[in-house]
Amino acid sequence: MSAEQTSFIHIADRHPSVRELPATEQPINRLRDYGPGSLSTIEILACILQTPDALHQATNLLVRFGTLAGIVKATESQLKEIPGVGPVLAARVKAACELGQRFALESTDPHMQIRSPGDAAVILLPEMSMLEREHFVVVFLDTRNRILSHKTLYTGTINSSIVRIGEVFQEAIRRNVTSIIVAHNHPSGDPNPSPEDVSLTRRLVEAGKLIEVDVLDHLVIGNQKYISMRERGLGFESV
Repeated sequence: MSAEQTSFIHIADRHPSVRELPATEQPINRLRDYGPGSLSTIEILACILQTPDALHQATNLLVRFGTLAGIVKATESQLKEIPGVGPVLAARVKAACELGQRFALESTDPHMQIRSPGDAAVILLPEMSMLEREHFVVVFLDTRNRILSHKTLYTGTINSSIVRIGEVFQEAIRRNVTSIIVAHNHPSGDPNPSPEDVSLTRRLVEAGKLIEVDVLDHLVIGNQKYISMRERGLGFESV
């Protein structure tokens, strides 16, 4: 048995099994009687798992992956490394995570007006912060800075040599929009821009001036957080 597995069992043993709890204290009954807001994260995970050892397994999931975001990003194989979590339980967890992400996407106004970098982040964070590969996205805005749509142009390793400036603006010109926001994610979770991110931003801003399409911002998205390149003055020095 590995040291990691031993640490899982040690921590999980702090919780009784669900069947050892009084009926009124079992997570699924507390959910029904008092609502989901009364439950801890571990108890909510236990309701999803629905096994006698659900509290143990839920605790081990949070120990192994650190946060809910870590669980969302975990692969099925990684989930199955948790003692007692087989293919069925791993699938339940992945399904619950997907529902949460879809709700987050549905609960935002896709045509909202952008007044600050945070407004754009509200639209992009739920999906982009969980991606396992880098994605480069262009957001198209109307004259009142309302979102018309957004499009993923590149996936994989995003750097200034990969991104073709003309391709970024091609759709903007076709749609006759006057401003765009670009964004890309860092799967590591750290949104701090690299020197290449700054260089790419500068090239986009300069090209946008020539064709009269304003680049309002370049967002770098990490694990449920973002950095606005415009707010940092990175690549927007001449604006």
